[in-house]
Amino acid sequence: MAQLYLRQLLAGRDFARTDATAAGMQNFVYLIGDADAHECMVVDPAWDVGGIIDVAAADGMTITGAMVTHYHPDHVGGSMFGFDIEGLAELGSRCHCKAHVHRLEAASVRAVTGLSSSDLVEHDSGDRVRVGGIDIELLHTPGHTPGSMCFRVAGLTHGEEEALVAGDTLFLQGCGRVDLPGGDAEQMFRTLHERLATLPGETLLLPGHAYGGDKATLAQVRRTNPTMQLTTLQSFLRRMG
Repeated sequence: MAQLYLRQLLAGRDFARTDATAAGMQNFVYLIGDADAHECMVVDPAWDVGGIIDVAAADGMTITGAMVTHYHPDHVGGSMFGFDIEGLAELGSRCHCKAHVHRLEAASVRAVTGLSSSDLVEHDSGDRVRVGGIDIELLHTPGHTPGSMCFRVAGLTHGEEEALVAGDTLFLQGCGRVDLPGGDAEQMFRTLHERLATLPGETLLLPGHAYGGDKATLAQVRRTNPTMQLTTLQSFLRRMG
């Protein structure tokens, strides 16, 4: 059985150490792969691609692909707030790998990164990406953007049965914004209270930003995240504006 490799990297601490903007954004990047095969995927590479590659290399891992939770430049690279951010394009040129995206997100990813269709692998919900002997399940979780995805992986060794890499769908405190282009409050409500509600409480939530912390079980998040207390669509819509 393959041994799961899973690293959570924080911008400004583990990479992009001299970039105050990256540190302020509090992005998490994830490396997920097979420790025995020494291969991994990188989730949402941005800000400092060289630094991310260096972390993987120091662990003896080779990055063989990227996985995209959503198209915003702080997760995939591009231009934002007047800054040019490294991302998928730089990773592809250095690692010669493709990026896995939801089919509804592909056009937006191309638009912000300058990548072509041949640089992407488009997916539907329920697809699996395999790296070495590790399977990563792709879950479509719209709301923050039309093609937002979470990534579900099993094989943790700290008591939890599985982890959910959630991007900007769900944080320890709050959820992703729904007032940006492509955001949809009703879709977000259904994602949180229907799609993610089916996952076991022991699942370890790994968010896309350090808003309220770095990790917790879904059971803990359901108890302490104010967004998760809004159990009717009407109350959720009022809170999200």
